Amino acid sequence: MNIVIVESPAKAKTINKYLGSDYQVLASYGHVRDLPSKDGSVLPDNDFEMHWDVDPKSQKRLNEIARAVKGADKLILATDPDREGEAISWHVLQVLDGKKALKGVDVERVVFNAVTKEAVRDAIAHPRKIDEPLVDAYLARRALDYLVGFTLSPVLWRKLPGSRSAGRVQSVALRLVCDREMEIEAFKPQEYWSITTELATTQGETFKARLAAADGKKLDKFDIPDEETATKLKAALEGGRFTVGQVEKKPTKRNPYPPFTTSTLQQEASRKLGLSPRETMQIAQRLYEGVEIGGETEGLITYMRTDGVQIAPEAISASRRQLQKLFGERYLPSSPRMYQTKAKNAQEAHEAIRPTDVFKQPDHVAKYLQADAAKLYKLIWQRTLASQAASAEIERTTVDIDVEGSDGKTYGVRATGQVICFDGFLKLYDEGRDDQESEDSAVLPPLAEKDQLDAREIVPEQHFTQPPPRYSEATLIKKMEELGIGRPSTYAATMNVLRDREYVRLDKKRLYPEDKGRLVTAFLKSFFERYVEYDFTADLEEKLDRISAGDLAWREVLRDFWRDFTGAVEEIGDLRIAEVLDALNEILGPHIFPQTEPGKDPRACPACDDGRLSLKVGRFGAFIGCSNYPDCRFTRQLAETGDKGDAAASADGKVLGTDPETGMEITLRDGRFGPYIQLGEAKDGEKPKRASIPKGDDISAIDLERALALLSLPREIGLHPESGEPITAGYGRYGPFVRHQKTYANLSNPEEVFTVGANRAISLLAEKEASRAKRGGSVIKELGDHPELKGPVQVMSGRYGPYVKHGKVNATLPKDKEPESITMEEAVELIAARAEKTGKGGAKKGAKKSTAKKATSKKSTSKKSAAKKNGSKETVEETAD
Repeated sequence: MNIVIVESPAKAKTINKYLGSDYQVLASYGHVRDLPSKDGSVLPDNDFEMHWDVDPKSQKRLNEIARAVKGADKLILATDPDREGEAISWHVLQVLDGKKALKGVDVERVVFNAVTKEAVRDAIAHPRKIDEPLVDAYLARRALDYLVGFTLSPVLWRKLPGSRSAGRVQSVALRLVCDREMEIEAFKPQEYWSITTELATTQGETFKARLAAADGKKLDKFDIPDEETATKLKAALEGGRFTVGQVEKKPTKRNPYPPFTTSTLQQEASRKLGLSPRETMQIAQRLYEGVEIGGETEGLITYMRTDGVQIAPEAISASRRQLQKLFGERYLPSSPRMYQTKAKNAQEAHEAIRPTDVFKQPDHVAKYLQADAAKLYKLIWQRTLASQAASAEIERTTVDIDVEGSDGKTYGVRATGQVICFDGFLKLYDEGRDDQESEDSAVLPPLAEKDQLDAREIVPEQHFTQPPPRYSEATLIKKMEELGIGRPSTYAATMNVLRDREYVRLDKKRLYPEDKGRLVTAFLKSFFERYVEYDFTADLEEKLDRISAGDLAWREVLRDFWRDFTGAVEEIGDLRIAEVLDALNEILGPHIFPQTEPGKDPRACPACDDGRLSLKVGRFGAFIGCSNYPDCRFTRQLAETGDKGDAAASADGKVLGTDPETGMEITLRDGRFGPYIQLGEAKDGEKPKRASIPKGDDISAIDLERALALLSLPREIGLHPESGEPITAGYGRYGPFVRHQKTYANLSNPEEVFTVGANRAISLLAEKEASRAKRGGSVIKELGDHPELKGPVQVMSGRYGPYVKHGKVNATLPKDKEPESITMEEAVELIAARAEKTGKGGAKKGAKKSTAKKATSKKSTSKKSAAKKNGSKETVEETAD
C-alpha cells in the first residue's frame, strides 16, 4: 500500500478518485506543527534553534497517518507546490521520523500545479526529494516573523499601552496606509479653470473641444487660475471664428494583459466582483482542489498562489484552439504570446492562474458552482483566453481648431476622440481601474482642414486639484507587490491582520487608518525606522528568495538581522514614555491638534486658560489630556479630533440643554470607556442617570433631542402574553436589545430600540430562549479584555441567572443589578472576589495586582516578563508562501 499525504480533505477526496486501490490518500489539514505562542520558541543564542508544538487535533491526525504508514510500501508527500507546501511535507516527515514510523518505507515528494487526473498521475511518475533550500527559506521566514513579533510587540505594550502588535510585513503595510492619510491631510487644493466649447459642423453634428492655446501660447493646467481670467477668455471666444486646422488620425494597438497572478486576481476580483482578498483566495482554493461535475471530480483552476505569468505550452495551444473555435482566425495572433513578470522579487516557480481545461466554458460549469465561484472561474477563464488573443486596433483622432477671437487675438481649441476599429482581446476581457481616469472615448464627426464650425456654447469650469486617493485592498496589494513587500500567500492575511487589530477600517472599499494604527506607525517610524522602511523589507524578502534558491544560508541571514535588531531594541530600553509622547505629538500634530481658528494655538486647552494639550497614555490606550492635570481634567478621545475636535465630550461635560421634566442639566461627557450622556450630577452618593451613545453616532451631532431619547431608555414595549411581565428595549455599550425577565435578545439596528413593537420583540425573545436551551447559556454583553489579565470579560446569561465570566471564573451578579448596566470595573471586582473565594490562581493573582499601591523594581521586571510571555496571539504574523 502507498500512502499519499495532502493538506485538505477536499483535495484528498479528489485525488483518491484518480489513483487505484494501491493508494490511500490522507489529509494533514494544513500545518501539523507550529511555533508555540510563548517566549523561547526560537532561541537565537542556540543558533536559532526552533521548538515546534503539535496541537491535540493535529496530534490525532498524525497518529492516524503514522498508523497508516507503518508497514506501507511507500510514503508520497503531495502537498502544495510552494514554500508552505514544502514545509508541511517536511513537518510531517519530521514527526513520522520521530515516531519511528518510516522504517522500511520509501519516501517521495511529488508536486502538481493542477488537481487533474493527468497532472496527478504524471507527478506520481516523477517523484523527487524534499527541497531543502525551500524548507530553509520557510524556517527563516517563520523565525523572522516570530522574533520581530515577540520582541517588538512587548516594547509597544510598555511604551504605548493599548497597542496590539507589530509585525515584519504587517507594520510596513500599515505604514503605507498611514503615510497616504498624512499626504491627504497635508494636501492643499489648488484652483484652476478650463473652458469647454460645444461646436457644430455645417451638417449640424456636435462635439466638444477644450481651450488649449491663447495668443499663440500653449496653456498648461494652471494657466487659467481664477474665474476672472476664465471670464475674459470666454468673452474673447464668444463671437470668434472657428476653423478646423490640423486633423491627425493615428492608429494604435492595445495588447492583452498577462494571465492572473495571485495579486492581479485579488485586485480584479475586488474591482469587478466586490470580493475581499480573503474571500477570493477561499473561493480559488475550492476551485483548485476539485469540483464535482457530471459525476467526475476535478480541479477547475491551477494553483492559486503564484506570481508567475507564464502558462504551460499545452495550455497556450489549447487556448489558441479555443479562441479560433469561438471567435475565428481574426482573433488569433500569428504566434503565441509569451509574458515576463514585472513584479519586484517575483518567484516564478509555477504557472500563472488558469483553467485546467479552457474547453470547460463558464456557462457550462456555472450550474455546478456557487454564484461567487462561477463568477471567479469566468474571470479566470476570460483573462486566460484574452491573454492569447489578438491586439485591439484603435484609431485616435486629434483635431486642432484655430479661433480668431473677438479681441483680435488667436486662440486654439482641441478635440480628441478614439474609435475601436477591431476589438481583439477586448471582446473577452478589459482590466478594471481603481483610480485612473478612463481614456477619452468620444467619437468625432468627419472633419477636414478649413471646415467652418459654429460655437453653440462656451462653458468655463472651476476645478480643484485632488489629493491622492486612499488605498483600496486591491491598490494596497498592488503597491506592496511593486515594492517587493510580502508574497502571494501573505497579501490576504496581511489585510485581515490590519483589520483584526483595529489598525485600519474598510469603508466603501477604501482603507482608513484608525488612530491606534497611526500611533503604532508613528512610534515605529520614530524609534525603529529602519524596520518599517520599504527598501529594507523588500531587501529582506529578496534574501529569503535567495535562500530558497540555495544561494544563501538561512542562519547567516538571521544572524545579520538579529544582531542589528536587538541593538535597536536595547537602545530604546530606557526610553521614557514622556519622550515617546513628545515624538508622537510632533509626528501626529496636524492630525490630533488640527488648526481650527487662524492665529489660535491648536494645542491650547479649551477648558482652562494656560493648559496645553498633549497625548497621554492609560491602561486602555492613548487619549488627549491637559498639561494642568489634575487641576484641569479636560480629556478627549483621539477619534474626536478634526471635525469633532471641540470640547464635545470632556470629563466635566459639554452642556446640551435642560431636561424639561426634571429641570436638570444634560451633558455630553467622556469616560474611560468612551462618550456618554449624563442627567444632572451625583447627589448624596447616588449616581446620576447615564446613557451610552450607540456605536456609529457622530459625537459632534449629538443634540438635546437625541440625548433625551437615549436617556428615555430602557423603553417599555408592552407586557409578555405568557408571564404578564414587561418587555423593554434598551441600548448597552455593545448594542441594542430587548429584554423580558432575564432573557436578552439583540436587535440588528440601533434605532430599533425606539420603534420595535411587541410582536417582533416576542419573536426575538422566543428565538433566544430556544437557542439558549440548545447551548446552555449565551453572551449578553462583551466588556472587552481584562485590564490586568489576559482574556475577555463577558456578561453571560445562564440557567440560574446572569453572571460575569473571565476564563474559568464565573461570578453571579447581585439580584438588584441589571446585566446590561454592568461596567468593567464592577465585573473585575466580582471576578476578583469570586477568585479569592475559590482560590483560582490566575484571577486571584490579578485581584492582588489590581489592589497593589506601590510598584517595586521586582514587580516591574515581572511585568516585563509577563508581557513577553503573553505575547502569543497578539503577534501572529502573516503566513508565508
